[in-house]
Amino acid sequence: MRFSAKQLRKGMKWWPPFLGAGIRVTSFADDFREAVVELKLGCLNRNAVGTQFGGSLYAMTDPFFAIMLMHNLGGNYLVWDKAGSIEYVAPGRGTVHARFVLSAERLAQIRTQAEGGEKVLPEFQVEVRHKKDDTLVALVRKTLYVRLKPRYRQAP
Repeated sequence: MRFSAKQLRKGMKWWPPFLGAGIRVTSFADDFREAVVELKLGCLNRNAVGTQFGGSLYAMTDPFFAIMLMHNLGGNYLVWDKAGSIEYVAPGRGTVHARFVLSAERLAQIRTQAEGGEKVLPEFQVEVRHKKDDTLVALVRKTLYVRLKPRYRQAP
């Protein structure tokens, strides 16, 4: 089932992994090409030293590039997470945010690479930053798997 960006943003408010961690989608562009996500420091996402729990920092970034690609490529493509990593740069204190952007050029590049039926492994990067002073907290790298579904591939 396809959702509008507004429906998805509102629904993610109640999605258990986000609700429990205090993650909030603050905006999702109607064309699914940009999203902004926030994580407020609270008692449920605080680690032993009083800063953002690393798992919550990663969780706030996890699904967005895959969702954005699924909506922009359409139903003819498989889109999966293949790999992800996070580099912690500074402690997360207070509210942090991440901004996801999928450019028209990048989308066209992925579509062109996948049009012959081969798998494509696009890599994306997003920064998690303090909302107060915009300092870098973490750098997240994601590798996705994109491929035309078998029924849309050209016969060999």
